[in-house]
Amino acid sequence: MRFWFLIAGLWAWGLTAADNPKLKIFELVPAGQTPDLKQASAWLKDARNKFYTTDLPEPVFRLSDLDFLGADRKEKLDVYFSRQASTGKRPGILFIHGGGFTGGDKAENRTSSVSADWARAGYVVVSCNYILSTKSHPAVWPQNVAECRQAVRWMREHADELGLDEKRIAVAGGSAGGYLALMVGLAPEKPELGGDPQAKFSSRVSAVLDFYGVTESNKHGKATIAKAGPDAEKLFMPATHLSATSVPVMVLHGDADTTVDINDSRQLVAAMREAKVEHQFVVVTKGVHTFDLHPKGTGWKATSVRWENGQLKEEVKTSETTELTALTLEFLQRTIGR
Repeated sequence: MRFWFLIAGLWAWGLTAADNPKLKIFELVPAGQTPDLKQASAWLKDARNKFYTTDLPEPVFRLSDLDFLGADRKEKLDVYFSRQASTGKRPGILFIHGGGFTGGDKAENRTSSVSADWARAGYVVVSCNYILSTKSHPAVWPQNVAECRQAVRWMREHADELGLDEKRIAVAGGSAGGYLALMVGLAPEKPELGGDPQAKFSSRVSAVLDFYGVTESNKHGKATIAKAGPDAEKLFMPATHLSATSVPVMVLHGDADTTVDINDSRQLVAAMREAKVEHQFVVVTKGVHTFDLHPKGTGWKATSVRWENGQLKEEVKTSETTELTALTLEFLQRTIGR
């Protein structure tokens, strides 16, 4: 009898999971129904008690297509929850998808994979869409930064429903999303940088994870700047906003990346060292562009830099495997806890 229940569970999973069933993501709300964050707790309790959540290893639950920019906007966000219930509030992570500022989606495979891996580890993970540059409307910067900041504010506004500790939030992203994550994490909340000083909730975060992110306007993103010019292009660059009070940053980049040059990340890392910003630089050997936490390659080298009482502390780790999950979780544990 148990065999047939398992088959039924697998069939149901196929109807509600993400496009790649290997990710083991279960939708809390069936397609076609309106998501309601207020019901998330009850839906989660019901989902966690279903038999297939124990028969299948480590599923996560996703509440998709929630409004955060207004009901009239097509850009929505998703929330990923762990199978494991928690008695206390969990730290949260905002993940921002890539796509060259012109494409991509919050539920694409790479973004879903990273979000699910971190949710399995106990984090509340939010993945958001944002305004994209088009041929008819290319100049979307800094509005795209502003909309990612709004996703952080939304997390704080709904901290109770999410079971989220609003004081422990990190931001992450890949490629163009890596750039946006750097800006949310490093740039001050000024209007010209997508900030809203009058907002009820802060968009400040405690850490940044940048996956092969854009860092230079002259190579990527210049066409997106609303008011072009040397000053704007300087403000566009994350390195401009570094200071000794900047939050810790983890940069991950493959040395075989032909889309975003790893030397751009090396320059950002050099600027962080000069500004005495705590950071970790992870180079994936033979890693290409747009990887998740399980990239193809031959290993990685991680250089961690911090300062204690004004003294530089540096640590180097290497691995012959490309598995990055544990490495990112170590960084998250150190910066926002578990």
